[in-house]
Amino acid sequence: MGKSLVVVESPAKAKTINKILGKNFVVKPCMGHVRDLPPKELGIDVADGFKPRYVTIRGKGKILSDLRRAAQAADTTYLATDPDREGEAIAWHVAQAISPKNDNVKRILFNEITPKAVHESLEHSGALDFHKVDAQQARRVLDRLVGYEISPLLWKVIHSGLSAGRVQSVAVRLICERDREVKAFEPQEYWSIEALLGRDGRGSFWARLLAKDGDKLSIGNQEGADRIAGELAAQDIAVKEVKERDQVRRPAPPFTTSTLQQECARRMRFSVKRTDTVAQQLYEGIEVEGETRGLITYIRTDSVRVSADAIVEVREQIAALYGRDYVPETPNHYRTKNSAQDAHEAIRPTSVALHPDEVKHLLTSDQARVYSLIWKRFVTSQMKPQVLNITTANVEAGPYLLRATGSVVKFPGFTLLYSESKEEEDKSEGASSVEGAREDASRAIPADIAEGEVLKLEQIAPEQHFTKPPPRFTEASLVKQLESEGIGRPSTYAQIITTILDRQYVEKVDNRYFVATERGQTVNKLLVDTFPHLFNVAFTANMEDKLDQIEDGGTNWVEIVQQFYSSWKGDLDAANSQRKELKLALQEISDEDCKECGADMIVKWGRNGRFLACSGYPKCKNTKPLEEQNEEETAEVCDQCSAPMLVKMGRYGRFLACSGYPDCKNVKPYVLGIQCPEDGCEGQIAEKRSRKGKVFFGCSTYPQCKFASWDRPIDRKCTHCEAALLYEKGSRSPAMYCRICGTKYEREEGEKDKSAQAA
Repeated sequence: MGKSLVVVESPAKAKTINKILGKNFVVKPCMGHVRDLPPKELGIDVADGFKPRYVTIRGKGKILSDLRRAAQAADTTYLATDPDREGEAIAWHVAQAISPKNDNVKRILFNEITPKAVHESLEHSGALDFHKVDAQQARRVLDRLVGYEISPLLWKVIHSGLSAGRVQSVAVRLICERDREVKAFEPQEYWSIEALLGRDGRGSFWARLLAKDGDKLSIGNQEGADRIAGELAAQDIAVKEVKERDQVRRPAPPFTTSTLQQECARRMRFSVKRTDTVAQQLYEGIEVEGETRGLITYIRTDSVRVSADAIVEVREQIAALYGRDYVPETPNHYRTKNSAQDAHEAIRPTSVALHPDEVKHLLTSDQARVYSLIWKRFVTSQMKPQVLNITTANVEAGPYLLRATGSVVKFPGFTLLYSESKEEEDKSEGASSVEGAREDASRAIPADIAEGEVLKLEQIAPEQHFTKPPPRFTEASLVKQLESEGIGRPSTYAQIITTILDRQYVEKVDNRYFVATERGQTVNKLLVDTFPHLFNVAFTANMEDKLDQIEDGGTNWVEIVQQFYSSWKGDLDAANSQRKELKLALQEISDEDCKECGADMIVKWGRNGRFLACSGYPKCKNTKPLEEQNEEETAEVCDQCSAPMLVKMGRYGRFLACSGYPDCKNVKPYVLGIQCPEDGCEGQIAEKRSRKGKVFFGCSTYPQCKFASWDRPIDRKCTHCEAALLYEKGSRSPAMYCRICGTKYEREEGEKDKSAQAA
């Protein structure tokens, strides 16, 4: 009897499952997708029912040959790719590539990589779910149609290298619209008044002014605040009533993909991509006490449902760790959103008995923090609520009503272990209206305060405020918005954010807040004006619902794609016939005249951004950089004429040029202020750009020194091997590593390097 073959996506997952199944199984990774639409052509026969043409992904031929040989030698092939649409599509492509007749090919599914789950999946193996395959195939075809048919319009109207995406462009639209709201926002002044009230030597407490003659007060300026403060000072003050009540605060449900991404972003400043990477590692498994197993359940889910076995186990652990008083009489149940697919459980530990402290030494810093967060969130989801005793004292001062509120924790409940964090803007950015701009002041009030007690006014504190604009999106709040709008699905949020950042449609301010770039605003305007229905939030959300219907078997995928394609194909044909008009609409006439022919200079778009070009083109081909965008004065002076050097943008990226041009034409590389690490080299590391526009870093003395790096050098020594520099994997990642010994470092919050301060 031959061995059975099990196909998974990654080597880490293969290693874990191989140890679980033993010597009678061969477990091999397919390394993700193995077939896709051809990279340089549409690859879809629109006339023949949108039939896709799949080709082997470059570099995957050897992997498929290896899998094919292993399948031929095996009695049975089990496809154990992830239990979602994308995993189902990968399994189908692998089956087609290694065994076209699907002889002895079975599909197995598990929500967690543990011995019990894997063995049970083998006992309940089945066939591929072609409804899931069709749903994923429909998504791929939809995205390819938009990308390959609409992107060329952007190339011809704006500049080459741009791309449109069915979902990514809607995310950019949300950010652009929020930018406009922020810029259009006009702050409104308002005032609050608090009073310090005395109790005849028995201490004082603060109360906030709320109303006059039973109507809520709205104080719009200092004159009004001063007038009311004066009237208050003349009033007799007494406690009108004292109320006590219990407030119950319930725990949050266990994590879904989006809530995990949001919490990691808020609490640990993790990017969505970083969270996904770490969670995937925990899902695929590590070795614990001689046994390799996954520590958490499948990470791509929009459900808060939990298995009955897991609930029994966690209730026992709560009783053992915190006492029976913290275990509710009946399990807590949470409702999954109606729009959710509910295909998998919520994200939870595969065994809650595995405490974070027990495995901390086996995990990286990131893994330990994410596992601890998932463990705490799941445990607290099945604990009793927190109970607060709220005391409210209403104080009467003539026609005015003031209120003081205090709270005492009667029972900590789940907060003994964990409380969900809040968006920073929820606490500090404020609301955009007078009524909601500030929460009621909550100060401690005396426990023995009684109705009818006479008080003395000791101090009046008027305070000026201004309403604040709606907060800009962070990664956490953008994911939250996308989920609430029904845009994308759990597996797509990280890719959406990565794409719009890589395309430079948006950037981050303070390394946190999204702001649309000029390029993103221009692309968004063209797409929204030209395709008002396609790049619409409601339309995109509705398309996600239709993909769900395909997965449920209720709709034919070709019909959905046909409806989708027909809804915007006419707009595309009209736009292509009006490319010249669209291009002119994006151009602006500048205040400058052409120095060669005297015609107006106009602002145009190129690969490196906006520039000035003569309106007399093609007779006059004069161009020049757009100074407001391409030039920035530095502290460095020209070594030929002593004039200040400017940072300019050229074909191959930023460089330093003398401000005395054209009298002085001295130029220098844009250096980072970091010494080249090559032995004997006296050059500095400079920022450069490849022919395809990708930024890299090389020595300023090239070609004498050929040092080069795609990763940004950081002027910091490795503490393990004394290497001169560390390197950063992408500008948005806080992780650094040593090229020599491979040691990884985490950038401390607020830490700066010379590379970030250069020129």
